Amino acid sequence: MTAAQAIVECIKREGIEKVFCVPGESYLPLLDALYDEPSIDLVSGRHEGGAAFMAEGYAKASRKPGVVLATRGVGAANLSIGVHTAYQDSTPMVVFLGQVHSKFRGREGFQEVDLEQFLKPITKWAVEVKDPERMPELVGRAFRIAQSGRPGPVVVSLPEDVLPAEAEMYFGPKISIPKPSPAKEEIETIELFLQQAEKPLIIAGGGVKLSQAEDDLVGFAERFQIPVIAAFRRHDVFPNNHFLYAGHLGLGTPKKIIETVKASDVVIAFGTRLSEVTTQDYSLLSTSQKLVHVDIEHEVIGKVYPPDLAIIADMKKALESFNAIKATSSWGVWAHECNQRYREVSSLEVSESDVINKHIINAMVDLLPSDAIITNDAGNFAGWLHGFYPFTKKNTYIGPTSGAMGYGLPAAIGAKLASPDKTVVSLSGDGGFMMTFQELETAVRENIPIIALVFNNNSYGTIRMHQEIHYPHRVIGTDLGEVSFAALAGAVGALSFTVLTIDEFKNAFNQALRSGLPTIIEIITDVEQISVTSTISSIREKSLK
Repeated sequence: MTAAQAIVECIKREGIEKVFCVPGESYLPLLDALYDEPSIDLVSGRHEGGAAFMAEGYAKASRKPGVVLATRGVGAANLSIGVHTAYQDSTPMVVFLGQVHSKFRGREGFQEVDLEQFLKPITKWAVEVKDPERMPELVGRAFRIAQSGRPGPVVVSLPEDVLPAEAEMYFGPKISIPKPSPAKEEIETIELFLQQAEKPLIIAGGGVKLSQAEDDLVGFAERFQIPVIAAFRRHDVFPNNHFLYAGHLGLGTPKKIIETVKASDVVIAFGTRLSEVTTQDYSLLSTSQKLVHVDIEHEVIGKVYPPDLAIIADMKKALESFNAIKATSSWGVWAHECNQRYREVSSLEVSESDVINKHIINAMVDLLPSDAIITNDAGNFAGWLHGFYPFTKKNTYIGPTSGAMGYGLPAAIGAKLASPDKTVVSLSGDGGFMMTFQELETAVRENIPIIALVFNNNSYGTIRMHQEIHYPHRVIGTDLGEVSFAALAGAVGALSFTVLTIDEFKNAFNQALRSGLPTIIEIITDVEQISVTSTISSIREKSLK
């Protein structure tokens, strides 16, 4: 078979049913090989960045590697934002990039970029396939690396003369992913730490989700009555309505949640890299606390805080192994205090004086099924989602820990393709939404019924907030023009609404849920209410004191 056909066979063996792309002439043989494979659906996006976000969202929802195709240097540059998101979010992804003809390399050929060097800093591995007969070997290795250890993106560069070349291909056995377990001595040490603990706390991250260990985490926490806090944008790692849930460590984390962490004496970090946001600019933990850090990737452990106990393990295997712990203590009173602090700052009770953003989150809770998937873009509007929406079931939240703007809509498209039976809703600000708005046409063309909420305050609101904090009254570059997102949505064939009140929103949202069509709901908001806790006026007043 051809090298291009070998790639398709590798994708098929992984059970991947959706592949995303922006087509390019440099990899036409691969497109042609996909034409002959009925089990794989090719989804063509409007921009490589959008296609990469779709693949990343698909990977998170399907728990399979996302696959995205693009052409040479220009396509690679455009999709690099999605690669970076997969890298920081630990999302398995395999990126196939067309490359210039081997004989043209080094001459600054048309759209030539050294793709291995260009993308190496934001990938787990980048390789160029120079020999057709090695295609199954190297593509198989790409899928293994993308899914092993801490998952992430892998880039495969494909010179255009290699793809149509025929060779006798040999495919290895089905890829198996290593799942290490803790050692007996490590289990005994964590048991000792728990026996000595007065206020233990779990910080749970993406490693729990990636190993599908959410139920095991609930079982472990319930056995010992240990409170659980979710790492940044891993809200659905633990049921938010559970009596042991203690909150979310994100942007603008309420002080009461921070107090919970600082009051603990033993912190157990499960599958989290303890990122800058999760640790509040690396300031959250102190040397007076014992840290147990469990993660599958050795490079993650000790990168931020040196642990008192480091365990390299798959999170599901680890939590299963911890059933052997015989600590007799139970921390129900402490856990209740932590849960109460969380409930005090996350109440969804609304009054007429609350801004429309909070009313909308309340309406979403009332109108959406509990297994609906929520995606979000980057921006202050997400503060209301993160602060008040209760994620009660696993696999219901998909957000970029990389903070990438333009993520919400295309990620929702990918998630809906992976979970066609679930309702999928994206939340975006007007700034981020415009960055990948064109993918709404993809949703219309492919008949993908997502619901996209756009909070429009005619501003790059997050940056405006920081301007006002550091340089009050000196607004530059953050004011945006008037855009009718409803009109734009209608122009590409989507159902669209513009709403000013919560009653109008409820009516539009109910129609969107019933329609089975890609839908945009534009919500007109006031830039004055710049975040959940601040107005522009209050920020300016504070600067004068």
